[in-house]
Amino acid sequence: MSQAREECGIFGIYGDPEAVQKTYFGLHSLQHRGQESAGIASSDGEYIRCYTGMGQVSRVFRKSRGFLDKLRNPMAIGHVRYSTTGSASLANAQPFLGEYSRGQVAVAHNGNLINASLLRDEYEAYGHIFKSSNDTEIILHLLAKPSHVTKPDPLGHVLNHLQGAFSLVFLFQDSIVAARDAHGIRPLCLGRTQRGAYCVASESCAFDAIDAEYIREVEPGEIVTLDNRGVSSRFFVTPGTVTPAHCIFEHVYFAKQSSTVFGESVHEVRKRCGKQIAVEHPVEADVVIPVPDSGVSAAIGYAEESGIPFDMGFVRSHYIGRTFIAPSQDMRDLAVKLKLAVIKQVVAGKRIVVVDDSIVRGTTTRGKVKSLRHAGAKEIHMRIACPPVAHPCFYGVDFPTKGELLANQRSMDEIRDYLEVDSVGYLSLEGLLSCVSLPGDHYCTACWSGQYKVPVSAIVNKYSMERHQMQLFDDVEL
Repeated sequence: MSQAREECGIFGIYGDPEAVQKTYFGLHSLQHRGQESAGIASSDGEYIRCYTGMGQVSRVFRKSRGFLDKLRNPMAIGHVRYSTTGSASLANAQPFLGEYSRGQVAVAHNGNLINASLLRDEYEAYGHIFKSSNDTEIILHLLAKPSHVTKPDPLGHVLNHLQGAFSLVFLFQDSIVAARDAHGIRPLCLGRTQRGAYCVASESCAFDAIDAEYIREVEPGEIVTLDNRGVSSRFFVTPGTVTPAHCIFEHVYFAKQSSTVFGESVHEVRKRCGKQIAVEHPVEADVVIPVPDSGVSAAIGYAEESGIPFDMGFVRSHYIGRTFIAPSQDMRDLAVKLKLAVIKQVVAGKRIVVVDDSIVRGTTTRGKVKSLRHAGAKEIHMRIACPPVAHPCFYGVDFPTKGELLANQRSMDEIRDYLEVDSVGYLSLEGLLSCVSLPGDHYCTACWSGQYKVPVSAIVNKYSMERHQMQLFDDVEL
């Protein structure tokens, strides 16, 4: 992928003596969802401890510093972050820890609240002081409001005030609570360890890391409580009254290939996308190569359907972090070059099909094409395993402004000429929806269609808008 900034990953586990260590491993497996900051909060049943830091999980919780031992408790939640609302700073690292009339609470969030700025303005007008610029903090202020605390279901009442995308995990002093927005935009799932401890995570790959089994998804609009009674569930909206709007970009790019998301194997969905684009955009060629890592599954599908041999034309360095985190464009460009190297023996003198998951701005993709030309590729045919990205996202994915999007500015011929390829083919929206099992109207396709399932015109978060309008994101390989 050569475009979007990532979102976040959350994890929680209750009733395990090694809860903190397993949260650490769970966050490691979710590191692809955010590398900007990481944090863990834990409780002994009476007191919550929390530690957050900037950087990757292994850096924040370096063994020599002993933070995992200091946090050791039987229940814990964790978070890895990339900012979609709020700047990159320690103040915005999660979990957020607060205290109100009912005691301590920590919260971690994946998504984006499109009405956060309106709620924040209201609370600041009444004298509330915010420690961060992150939309997640408003949830703690809502939870602490005296009139909300007295409701029969305070948390359910608070969640009904939130608009946009949210998968949340709360750590109270004696329990863990997970919740998902009524549209189920971002993923969240429930699992259980071999010793019977229950856990929640953004993706099922986190369960694999701790030898836990995947049980099911947390349903849209559902609140799941993990405590000494086991698992209990309730809904803050009436089930079946809201049509799901699962972010299908999770299948295209965000989720790890080994995960189950929205009830389906990510790897299998991506393979089907590759097969479908081979049907929609066939071409005579000698070899199919992926842009690693998220393009691999689709390239396998393309090769299987087309009968063209599959090979690895790029080798990826796993010692280079996600390049959008680099502090300057020069450093990001250098990181991209270091991250993907061409295997000349695979591409020299050959007609190549290059399969990538998506393109947003296209500048890095053009750089990859040039490197293939320099290595002697005879023809280059770019195939993209999703439709052209033409609209910004306001639900937790930091796509660039509409004017910067490659497909919004150019026709297919112009995109081909800009990328300097012999041909370009995108998977159609209908083709993409045919590769997943749920009904088409159960997915959010706004970044391709411009049809936003959760209205954004009147209440869109001003902080998100400022990022989309003022911060020009260069097209870098993630």
